[in-house]
Amino acid sequence: RAMSMAVPEVYHSDLMGQPTRFCTSTDGVRIAYTFDGSGSPLVRSAFYLNHLELDWHCDVWKPYLEAFSEHHTLVRYDMRGFGLSDCDDPEQSMDAWVHDLESVVDEAGLERFALVGMCHGGGIAIEYAARHPERVTHLMMYGAYARGRAKLAATPQAMEACEMLTRLAELGWGADNDAFRQVWPMLFQPASTIERLRALADLQYKSSTGANAGKLLRATALLDVTASAPKVQCPTLVLHSTRDRAAPFEEGRQLAAMIPGARLVALESDNHVLTEIEPAWQGFLEEFRRFLPTSGAVRGRVSARLGLTAREAEILERMAQGLDNAQIAAHLDMSEKTVRNHITRIYDKLEVENRPQAIVRAREAGLGLKQVSG
Repeated sequence: RAMSMAVPEVYHSDLMGQPTRFCTSTDGVRIAYTFDGSGSPLVRSAFYLNHLELDWHCDVWKPYLEAFSEHHTLVRYDMRGFGLSDCDDPEQSMDAWVHDLESVVDEAGLERFALVGMCHGGGIAIEYAARHPERVTHLMMYGAYARGRAKLAATPQAMEACEMLTRLAELGWGADNDAFRQVWPMLFQPASTIERLRALADLQYKSSTGANAGKLLRATALLDVTASAPKVQCPTLVLHSTRDRAAPFEEGRQLAAMIPGARLVALESDNHVLTEIEPAWQGFLEEFRRFLPTSGAVRGRVSARLGLTAREAEILERMAQGLDNAQIAAHLDMSEKTVRNHITRIYDKLEVENRPQAIVRAREAGLGLKQVSG
């Protein structure tokens, strides 16, 4: 793939104190990304109501970030045209979105990882998984669809309604006008609290401009991954709210039917985006935790496959994350001499001669996430 792989710049958020990094996509658009939590890597494909700086302060997204980063290293990024990514009228197309995801995971040093896609981010995740089956270990989608609104519109009235929603976004997305700002939050969470609707409206107001939102929505309305979905090879979980108004449940059902071996879970809710205060949230968490392997589970499989002890697999994972011996010793409350002894045995069991070779073997087995200093 043709790709700009410059060393990422680092931006320190005034709100969270967490570093936000930047990589460059194939067309020169800078994409902002960050890491949360620790554990086996989980990448969330971008969609249009996010902002890396502000998501942790939004009552709607905070529960998802807490769940996704509890046992995983969550890699998330802002959609082009939104948040901290370049917002100067970028191209909006499936190829551009997939190139953005490719740039992020390559810059983050991910070899193999689980991928989660929400809303139209599900289509991006499907397309990436179809193009790169060797890199995606698990695919989880929530509220996703294979066909956009324009593809589903069967009548002139339906097309008019689709265009009306887009025009509302263009006129009111970035405007300080409650009448316009409530339209999309109500589609996302019709059965929610006033506080959460206001949080979504505020995030919408700060995330981008109406012009960018309209351009993106016109592109997502034409989304169609029906040809790519059957090419997905990894285990796939599709979660969908039964009374979703933004993406009908039938679209989730058809999406699951297109992907070989995919499992569909129906969540009893009116909300496109679940709240943590409704009963379906616990079901969502249980399915997520059951489906995606944690670092401990990955290390267990790796240790069995490579003949390592649990402690050796743990040290190998830290090596693959870029830690030196002193850092590993501090993380695992061991002496540096003990770490060195373990590493010697790891080299013998892996039949490698040095640290770089061991790290390659670790990443091939699914361990480790390269941390970029900053």
